[in-house]
Amino acid sequence: KYDGTVTEITIGPAPTNFLSEQTIHEISEQLREDEKNRHKKLIIFRGEGDNFGFGANLKEYKPDKVNEMLPDFHNFIGTLLHYKIPIIARVTGLCLGESFEFALSCTFIYTEEDAKFAFPEIQLGVFPPVASILLSVKGCDQLSSHMILTGEQISADELERQGMVHAVIEKENLDNLIDEFITTHLLPKSASSLRLAHTACRAVLAQQYKNYINHFKDLYLNELMTTKDGVEGTLAFLEKRKPVWRDA
Repeated sequence: KYDGTVTEITIGPAPTNFLSEQTIHEISEQLREDEKNRHKKLIIFRGEGDNFGFGANLKEYKPDKVNEMLPDFHNFIGTLLHYKIPIIARVTGLCLGESFEFALSCTFIYTEEDAKFAFPEIQLGVFPPVASILLSVKGCDQLSSHMILTGEQISADELERQGMVHAVIEKENLDNLIDEFITTHLLPKSASSLRLAHTACRAVLAQQYKNYINHFKDLYLNELMTTKDGVEGTLAFLEKRKPVWRDA
């Protein structure tokens, strides 16, 4: 389909579709291969099964591992923001935490009308550094504050009103809508011209991310993770108990 100009990547395994260390490595390898193909015009990411993804696997984000995992994820997002080929995130079901940050780093978000988006990190005593940048840079300070500080789930329709998603449609028509977009707007274009135009229109977003991500990484690792509550939330989740906050 599309004469090899489009690559579709499915993130799994369902139902969680965690962005594990292995998954990020495999995606990165595929992206490098696709960028070598001068005819490639689009990358599409989808989740296996009903959901786009539940974010990070917290077993990989234990206090003794987070110093390694968090910078790796931040570098991965930086790669997506600087990627030459346009990217669509095809979102269904739940899109949470790092999976939502991942979607925000894509060029377009196409989503089914029943999809739900959230940054539940605050419930674990932490915050999402990538979202703290991307939501604000994209002009949604109020949305950023609300989602990051409350952890509340937001509907696809609300994100569309905020200009954060490209299109919202019934699940059964989602693939047809994406197909129409590809056929009408991408296939007739030069692949090399698309890459240069994509690089240009993403340059400000990519630079803003580069300007702030190290600061937020330090805030997370060197301040948040030195507090009792910054560690307690993740441990409580893994131990399947309620966190005991000490406000310190």
